[in-house]
Amino acid sequence: MRIFNKSHKLDNVCYDIRGPVMDEANRMIARGEKILKLNIGNPAPFGFRAPDEVIEAMQSNLISTEGYSDSKGLFAARNAIADYCVNVKHIEGVTPDDVYTGNGASELITMSMQGLLDNGDEVLVPAPDYPLWTASVTLAGGKAVHYICDEQSDWFPDISDIRSKVTSRTKGIVIINPNNPTGALYSRELLEEIADIARENELIVFSDEIYDRLVMDGLEHISISSIAPDIFSVTFNGLSKSHLIAGYRCGWMTLCGNKTNVKGYIEGINLLSSMRLCSNVPAQSLIPVALKNAYTAREMLIPGGRIYEQRRFICDAINSIPGMSVVRPRAAFYIFPKIDTERFNITDDEKFVLDFLKQKKILLTHGGGFHWEKPDHFRVVYLPCLDELRQAADGLRDFLADYRQD
Repeated sequence: MRIFNKSHKLDNVCYDIRGPVMDEANRMIARGEKILKLNIGNPAPFGFRAPDEVIEAMQSNLISTEGYSDSKGLFAARNAIADYCVNVKHIEGVTPDDVYTGNGASELITMSMQGLLDNGDEVLVPAPDYPLWTASVTLAGGKAVHYICDEQSDWFPDISDIRSKVTSRTKGIVIINPNNPTGALYSRELLEEIADIARENELIVFSDEIYDRLVMDGLEHISISSIAPDIFSVTFNGLSKSHLIAGYRCGWMTLCGNKTNVKGYIEGINLLSSMRLCSNVPAQSLIPVALKNAYTAREMLIPGGRIYEQRRFICDAINSIPGMSVVRPRAAFYIFPKIDTERFNITDDEKFVLDFLKQKKILLTHGGGFHWEKPDHFRVVYLPCLDELRQAADGLRDFLADYRQD
């Protein structure tokens, strides 16, 4: 067993989406100040409610879910997930034995890296990323090597940059599709190019697909596992966002494709899964009911729907502010605006969002929190209602009218 110096490893972990700016916001709240939070992807605080049938499913199963389940999860839940993978996502050959339920997908992301990496092993991770991926790689003893997603190409990954960063130590490649923080939705052609790189270099693909049911503009999410059954891939999904139950911590991980050369990895995942006994059993029990209506959020994603209209408003509002621009997202509920750093003399994006928080009492997340190296982006969550988004846009316009960083 490898023994790590805990403090040294934590020093190398960046998780600034819950860092100093959030700490200042909490101090302000403790003083009685009201903060508009545009930093959290939790639907509940913004008035979103889970479908009645999901709540009722958990209530009716409470008495029968008092004990442990199998370490991978309830068979009925895993069977429903396997059916979703095969018949909805068109991923060949997935069985209940390939499915692991988790306390949210986050737990399983960490587990997937723990089972893979030795000290110094590398994993390709997008920039910008959801920072849990980089943190999980680092805490497992590996090195996250960030490849660039190109804002000028709808935030698609730069294939040439990915190729240039593969080394003899590279074990896998992470894709976040649909993407957090950019809202990008990847095309079939792009996914095929990524699959080619994985195939040529014998890499495992880790595909974070938690937002696959939150797609707009008549588009369709394509799982990379559905178009490359000859490579081994691991997909991550759950109900936190699509069924508005983030607090239930209900997620899953699915092993897909060719398992011939990964038997040791699967043994490790089985061991890690068994060590934590099982995930939350009452939350598992509602998965079959939820996946019978997998696209429960569809009404919010079409013209006139709440998420669709909030996206339209915030993108138009941001693009109308001098010195700012944003690529319209195709999925999820995040945007990643760009700010003209020369116009506002910005050299520190964390200071920018901290200054904005203190002056306007509106909480954003700076781009550096997503391992974006330049100080020219920040993330906005557009879950709040239109009135609150209007308040935020007006506040940002007013703030930038005379803002110059020291």
